[in-house]
Amino acid sequence: MISDEELDAYRQSGEQVRVVRDGIESNDVTGIVVAWDGSQVLIRRRNRKVVKLDRNYLFQPASAPRQSPLE
Repeated sequence: MISDEELDAYRQSGEQVRVVRDGIESNDVTGIVVAWDGSQVLIRRRNRKVVKLDRNYLFQPASAPRQSPLE
């Protein structure tokens, strides 16, 4: 699970993040961290739609090479 400190750093920097949900790259969600609570994170996508995602997914900078959630 991603920590509050990491989420806050992403939110303050405005950096695009990639949320890897499974082994299929097309299922990834990219966007900006907007808010979070104990179990979910709110991500604003490029088209301004907001998505709620579980905090147990793999969060990484969108500019970094994609990592598999199984690694």
